[in-house]
Amino acid sequence: MGYKILLPQPIMQEGRDYLESRGHELITGSGMETEDIIRDIKGIDAMIVRLSKITREVFEAADKLKVIVRHGAGFDTVDLDAARDHGVQVLYCPVANSMSVAEVTLMYMLYLSRNFTVVKRDFIDDYYTAKLKTPKCELDGKTVGLIGCGNIGSRVAEKCMNGFNMKVLAYDPYKKREEFPEGVEVVRDLDRIFKESDFVSLHCPTTKITKEFIGMKQFEMMKPTAFLINAARGMVVNEKELYEACKNRVIAGAGLDVLQQEPVDPKNPILYLDNVVVAPHIGAATKEATDRASLHSAMGIQEVYEGKQPTWQVKKIDWDTAETFEDELVTK
Repeated sequence: MGYKILLPQPIMQEGRDYLESRGHELITGSGMETEDIIRDIKGIDAMIVRLSKITREVFEAADKLKVIVRHGAGFDTVDLDAARDHGVQVLYCPVANSMSVAEVTLMYMLYLSRNFTVVKRDFIDDYYTAKLKTPKCELDGKTVGLIGCGNIGSRVAEKCMNGFNMKVLAYDPYKKREEFPEGVEVVRDLDRIFKESDFVSLHCPTTKITKEFIGMKQFEMMKPTAFLINAARGMVVNEKELYEACKNRVIAGAGLDVLQQEPVDPKNPILYLDNVVVAPHIGAATKEATDRASLHSAMGIQEVYEGKQPTWQVKKIDWDTAETFEDELVTK
């Protein structure tokens, strides 16, 4: 007899078919809020989580829960300490959305480089000003600085180098130099990323170390012609200081796939700057990425059911003691 698997939000058909063909029962949740999950969790063996927050109260209400899979690459919405305390395995899908997020990063870079918010706003009423007098630039030959060079950052690096002839600097203190993509200049001094880059692109999780670790100090290091791209997590940037930096042209602008508050607060002033592009966290929202995440989530549950070591298990990291690499390196 298979697991009873709670779905607070729907998953794609590939994942459903995979689980049902192996004898599991899929339970449609009554809602995606934490209180809905607490109401639905009794008798549930496994759960696939998309946007819902899984708090300690959820684990305390569960009586049979064995495994939770986060339908995506991030897992900061799951209380990992509570999961450990209740003996629940937490899995995720770290490679499912890498291509889609890498592509959306390039979309923001292109959009900003052509000043498209202003162009789109003005060209109907003032065609030639939008066409000829609105500043624009190429990506070719520019420098992009990556903060974080895991699955997504590595794909961004390769696309920038191979597709746009860009120079790539990458900062990731938790990664050995030989693990970076070929052609990347590995940087161990974070300030260099801000000082030398034409585009600074963020690909790091929210941790006790990275929470709002980018603010006015870093923006003032950047070129006034440089852009910030954040397709990672809203909390890694001090949003109020980013607003001031963009409003006062300390930097040229920003492309934001994420904000600190989601869904968005319509009163957030950063939404209305003409040098900032904002979208509702669409980086992983492609059909292909969603299909992969649903299938990978299903595969993870099956591995637990069969008593196997899961391929994509979340391991809680002690950021105070995590190994870092300080070696200096020039281009590989």
